[in-house]
Amino acid sequence: MKLIVGLGNPGKEYENTRHNLGFIIINHLARKLNTELTKKKFNGLYCQTSEYILLQPQTYMNSSGECIRAFLNYFRIPIVNLLIIYDDIALPLGKFRYRSQGSAGGHNGVKNIIGLLGSKNFKRLRIGIGYDKNFLIRNWVLQNFQSAEKEEIKKIIPDLLTGLQEWIKEDNFEKMMGKFNSK
Repeated sequence: MKLIVGLGNPGKEYENTRHNLGFIIINHLARKLNTELTKKKFNGLYCQTSEYILLQPQTYMNSSGECIRAFLNYFRIPIVNLLIIYDDIALPLGKFRYRSQGSAGGHNGVKNIIGLLGSKNFKRLRIGIGYDKNFLIRNWVLQNFQSAEKEEIKKIIPDLLTGLQEWIKEDNFEKMMGKFNSK
């Protein structure tokens, strides 16, 4: 079984912010897979099949690791079957990168996950939101997407969903990285 986690913050006030891009992608993937995140466990919203669990931790971004660790332990999912989806200011808007491991890169949610799992060796999908240096990082990521930004994100969603579905079915992450990482 695979655990696919979208990072974000719970609550209406964060719903359309840049920092909730992980939640947004998980919602799109759930719709594509004809399911909904209606179950609650370990402070997370999720749906489950025999192949995967889609999860949105409800712990707020910087404490996401608590929920993820609980899911991994309870469902006995090996870390090799974990994929985290999150926003990344280091990538230009609309660019994305699948990675099989790595550092937190300044992302506090990922830093928390690494700390609580005791490992950097989990898969991730980093999605670029860019960064305007006229803003504090915290203010930038907690702003709503502008209309033009939403359009850029809409353009990449089909490729993101195809890549995620391929990983669920084929389990060949290296091949998927080569095929789907945006140029």
